[in-house]
This record gives sequence, C-alpha cells and structure tokens, in this order.
Amino acid sequence: MRTARGNDDPLDAQNTAGLVVDATGTVLGCTPAAETLLNRPADDLSGRRVRELLADPSCWPDVLAQRDGPVWEGSAVVRKGGGEEAEVLFRVLPLDQGRTGGRDARLLVLAVPRSLMAKWRQAHAFLEELFLQDRVGLAMFDTDLRLERTNTHLLPYTGVPDDLGGLRLAAFLRDEDARSIDGLLRQVLATGTPQVGTEILVRTRVDPGAGRIVALSAFRLQDPQGRVMGVTALFVDVTEQRRARERLDLLHRATAVLGNSLSLAETTGDLVDVLVPALADAAALDIAESVFAHEEPEVHEEGQHLLRRAAAAGPGGDPLGVGAPVSVDAGDRPSRRMWSADRPRPADRAAAAGARTGSAADATPPGPEGAHSGMSALLRARGRLLGRVTVWRTGPRTPFEKDDMALLDEIASRAALVVDNARRYARERHAAVSLQRSLLPPTTADTVAVRSASVYLPTDTATGVSGDWFDVIRLSSARVALVVGDVVGHGLQATATMGRLRTAVRTLADLDLEPDELLAHLDDLVSQLTDETADAAGAHDHAPRTAYDSYGATCLYMTYDPVTRHCVVASAGHPPPALLRPDGTVGYLDVSPGPPLGVGGLPFEPLETEVEEDSVLALYTDGLVERGRADLDEGMATLASLLPRAGAPGHPLQDAGRQIVSRLAPRPLSDDVTLLLARTRVIAPDDCATWRLEADPAVVAHARTLVVRQLSRWGLDELSFTTELVASELVTNAIRYAGGGPVELRLIRAGALFCEVSDASSTQPRMRRAQATEEGGRGLFLIAQLTERWGSRYTRHGKTIWTQQPLPGP
Repeated sequence: MRTARGNDDPLDAQNTAGLVVDATGTVLGCTPAAETLLNRPADDLSGRRVRELLADPSCWPDVLAQRDGPVWEGSAVVRKGGGEEAEVLFRVLPLDQGRTGGRDARLLVLAVPRSLMAKWRQAHAFLEELFLQDRVGLAMFDTDLRLERTNTHLLPYTGVPDDLGGLRLAAFLRDEDARSIDGLLRQVLATGTPQVGTEILVRTRVDPGAGRIVALSAFRLQDPQGRVMGVTALFVDVTEQRRARERLDLLHRATAVLGNSLSLAETTGDLVDVLVPALADAAALDIAESVFAHEEPEVHEEGQHLLRRAAAAGPGGDPLGVGAPVSVDAGDRPSRRMWSADRPRPADRAAAAGARTGSAADATPPGPEGAHSGMSALLRARGRLLGRVTVWRTGPRTPFEKDDMALLDEIASRAALVVDNARRYARERHAAVSLQRSLLPPTTADTVAVRSASVYLPTDTATGVSGDWFDVIRLSSARVALVVGDVVGHGLQATATMGRLRTAVRTLADLDLEPDELLAHLDDLVSQLTDETADAAGAHDHAPRTAYDSYGATCLYMTYDPVTRHCVVASAGHPPPALLRPDGTVGYLDVSPGPPLGVGGLPFEPLETEVEEDSVLALYTDGLVERGRADLDEGMATLASLLPRAGAPGHPLQDAGRQIVSRLAPRPLSDDVTLLLARTRVIAPDDCATWRLEADPAVVAHARTLVVRQLSRWGLDELSFTTELVASELVTNAIRYAGGGPVELRLIRAGALFCEVSDASSTQPRMRRAQATEEGGRGLFLIAQLTERWGSRYTRHGKTIWTQQPLPGP
C-alpha cells in the first residue's frame, strides 16, 4: 500500500495564502496558510503595508502596473520572516460590490508559491493533452471498474460505443477479453502495483474477428489522504509490432532448421513443421525431380519443371500426398503468388481437374479443403528453379497480408540455397561413397574356410567417406586371409590411400606370404607413399598441408587353414581380434602389435594358434571400441560381452554384426566403424589325403598310383588323368631341385581339387617356354595349361607348389 501523499493542490486552503487588505494596501487579516507562506505570525502581518512584504519595496509600482481590471492577477517576489525570498502568483478580488475604488473598499489577495502553481498547471495541461491525443487509448475507472472518462481513441477496433460513461468493459468486449482486463485492473486496485505493457487480445462483441493486440498499462489513483479513487489504464495497439516480432521469430526458426542438416527429407520436413501453425494452417514443399537425383534442375521437354511433393503439414491431409508429382510452367511467371477468397488466384491454363491432380502447369497448387487464402513462392538459386513452397489458411484466421508474402519470399530464398547446397553435397557424397563402396568387397562371403559378414559405417563428416577397409581373400589350398585396416584421416584422400593399400594387400596375399612378411612389405609401400607426398609438397610449397596428408595406417592380417585349423595373425598397430569359441567363451588373441604402417624399422611378430570349428573371429577398427570412451579396454570388454550373440544357433552373422555395431557405435559417428565376423569351418579328414615320399625318382610312379586311387575313392575318376600328370610333374621337380630330403604330396577336396607338393627347398619355380629341341622345361607350362590356378608359397620349412582344378558338375 502506498502512503498518503503531500497535498499539492494550489486551490486547497492549506496551500493558498489569503490576505484581506484595504484600499491603501494595509493588511487587515490573514489566513493560516498566509502565515505559513510568509513565515510571519498573524499579529506581525496585521497592520503592515503589502509593499513592505516585497523583497524589494521599490518594485511596488511594477506590481500595481499588472492591474488590468477589478479582478487581476500578477506575480511578485516576497521576503519571508526568516529573510529568504519566494516568488508567488497572486489574484486580487474585490470583497465589496460597488466600492472597489473607495477608501473603505476591501480586497482579498490570494497567493500561492509560483513553483506550486506551475506544477499544477503542467499537470493540468498534461492531463488535458493526454485525453486529446489519439495514439494511446486512455481510460479512468472507478473502484467498481466503471468507465468515468476516456479519450476518443480508447480502443482501435470497431464496435466500441461513442458514449462509454458508466459502462463496464464487458458491455462491449467479449466476455473472456473483458475478464482478462478486469482481472489485471482489480489486481492494480488491490495491490497498488502498476501493470506495464501487458499484451492482451481485445475483441468486441459486434465484430469479434481476429481482434487486436494491445499493450495494457495501469496504475492506481489515490486522493491526497491515500484513499483509492480508481484506476487509470492506457491501451496501446501493438498488433503490427507483435506480428512483426512473430514474423521475425518465424524467420529465425526457419533459418535454424534450414541449417540443421543437409538431408533433403529432414530439412523439408522440419521447414513445413515450422510454417504450420505459426504462419499457416497447411503447408507443402515441392522440390524439383532432378534434385532428388543430385542433378542440375532442367526444364522438361514440354516446357515444364517437374516437381515432387517432398513434405507437407496441416490437418486433413495433403490433397496430393508426399511423393506426388507436380509441375510448374517454365514460362516467364512471377516467382511468388498470393490469393484469397475475395482476391482469386490468377487464372491458369490448366483445367481445374488437372490442377487438382497436380498434372498441369499450375503456378498456385491446390490446397486443403476449406482454404480461403494462400501464398506460393518459388525456390530459385543460381538462376535455376529448385522447387516451390506453398501455404494456406483455413477457418477463422485472417487472410494473408503483403508482409506475410514478403516473409515467405525470404524463407523461400533461404530454403533455395539450402536445397541447392544439399543437392550438391549429396551429389559429391554419393560419388565419394560410391567410390569407396566400389573399393570394398561384398559385405558377406562364403568360402570353404569361413562364412563371413561385415558391417561398415563411414564417419559422419562432410564427405561421408574415410579410410577403413576390410577384406576376405581366398588363398591357395582352401585357406583364407582376413584383413582389417584403418587409414589416418577422413575424406577422399583417406579413401584413395585405402584403395591403394587394399590393392597392395591383395597383391601380396597372392604371393602367399606369411602375415608378418606381408605387413613388412606393406610398411615399405606406405613409407614410399609418404616420401612421395613429402617430395610433392616440397615442389609446391604454397599448397597448405593438413593432418590428413599422411599415409599412416594400421592393419591386421590373419590367415586360416581349414585343414589344420591353423591360424596365423600379425598386427601393425591394430587392436587384437576377438575369438568366440563354440562353448560361448570370448577372448582376445594375444597378438603383439607392431608399429603402424609407415613408421618402419621394427619387425612384426606373428602369433600362431589353433581355432576350433564353428568359432567366430571378430576383426574391427578402433572406431567401434573407442567412441566416447576414455579407456580402450572398456570398449573391448563391451564388445566381448556382445559377441556371444554371433554364436547363437541359427543367428545370422549379418544380423549379429548390425546389433553389435548399433550398441557400440550409435550415431552420429566421429570415426569410421568396421566389424568383420568370420565363422570358421573345418575340412573333414576324409576330404584330405597326405603322403610322405622319399626323394627318389622311383617314387614318381607310386605317387601317380596314390593319386588315382584317392580320386577313385572320392568319385573323381574323370580328373584322374589330369591330376596324375600334374602330381607326376610336381613330384619330379621337387625331387630334382629340392637337393635331398623327403617330399610331401597332399590332395584336398574342398570346393575344388587342390594338389600340393612340398619340399625343403626355397628355390623359386619359374615357368618358361622350352625350345623345340629341348627335352625338358615344359612341366610348369603344362601344369598352367591343365589347371585353373597354380602357384607356390614359402613356409618356414621350405616351399609348397599347389594347383587348383574345378570339381566336375553334378
């Protein structure tokens, strides 16, 4: 509650000094206010001449010179009893009618301090001008909230009566609006706390419509004793300001969602959700057909731009539906349209039925049922038409205005840039991903040694491509190599490096090198590539270097023999593979990782182990186990806990891999994720035959007999002649060039027929074309002609020459 204020009314008896004087200017009597004003007691004032009360008595003629009639006003400077001076305004009134000029005439002099009168006059002028101006609605209410006084512009809305005296707001405003205002005013009356700029909706009973938004300010009125007299309210129409703020806010929100993603589907869907219901009751976004194919928008041969409905929002469903084809005439038409029920849209060449299906060149597409107004703006970027955004209003909402059209036009221009960027990004990303996919093998592989499945997720970078790779390589004699690698960096540079390294690994694997030897050769290759890059950078010093210019990489290479269940693995800075055994236990192979590729100078240590049939080997990149984890061991432990799902009976490896990756590496990705799962197989002993032969030419005939006999047992008699000849040549060469020691002959039936001859020699067999007069030198040439594949591999105990022949059909 506010306390009582001081009385500043100049007409109040406490503030107006009164002196009764005679015609000679002698004071006959005074009021208490005169004693206070002049700081003199009544006895001191009585009998004094008025001129003696002036600060300068010589100014008395100047005071009298202000008289212009029987009743006159003037100003003077008086001296108070304490010596201080004060300027006062006075008014002289005759007390005796008819004797204004006689010696017996008495006069009443009323005086107030000039400052008090000036303040009162300013307040009075302010109040009068306030009620006369028409930009702010002003109303004074009594304590019962009845209108006592208003200006002529109380509310900027039709339906307000001319005479408002004694009325309540509910007499001409809608009940809910009147209750809102009355509630605020009662709060001001009760607490005395002013309301400042509270925005409320105002609608009259006569013309409710959409109403107007007014900012209400109110303060309580009190008399000098502090008694509540009522409340004064000021109404300022802020409808346009509110709408401008809402449009600006909508533009900001639209800009925000347009910058959230380069996904066309996500961006268009978010945009129409922003437009509805903030701007319209329904919205649709049509995008050029060519944009979905990541191509430059072109005009159709019939002179139309082909569009497709990309997103829609609003009640009642879209009349065309997302994905429906629409078209826009390619002629010189306005880039934006606005229409309403009282301002029909421009006529189109298309028939109404054709326009309703979207098959005609309709510049203003059909809207939902009940739409009474709409707007349409084309999306243009770099001089090309990329699409169109259309909005509609239904129900009681007011039709669109020019400012709404300007807003939609601005949103369309920003959306066009985003759509064009999304198209160009998608085109480049599609090309990059296609390149990377073409450099990677199929996600599943089925060999006689393993059945494998892989999951590869590129990092969520601008290009969506990177340097992870995996491979399943068929080796000689039914063996298989499993490979996983990770190139430093992201983007096309890393992808190109990955393609080089994968090709190099396949080339080296074809030589049947041991894993540690293969990694040593691969390390040399990476070092050479790094040196070449450094030399090229030196020749072009102006080209900026980045962290991704390095050819550094990690790699894990593993071979598995389904005959012996023998597994050999070596690592170049890569995490160890996990092994899921048939009994459900999981462990990591204790491989000693060497340095990453490109470091050089250190050997790679192989690990040899045996793997049971139906075991699952898991090879992966660090992106699977490192994401969001401070400790690599934590990610590896989580992988070990999830891996048993891959070994569940009847559970496909592909499904298991996807589940593991989704648990360990949820989106978005900061690094590539690769997981290769391989379930091991074992070749049955009945499908393999091995003989140890002495290094004596006499055993060649015996070898041929052993081969023919074994093929007969397998029902492969039709391969006997060829295999007998191949085995004879290989055994003969081994005995001739091995330099002593036993020779091992082995036949394997596993998807193909493999014939192997191993000896202790490390000499490299070489095929050559023998001259017509030479008796020898045709063995390997003959073998190459009779078999599907042949080759040799070095082992720690010598070498093995092998051949492969296809099995006869059923």
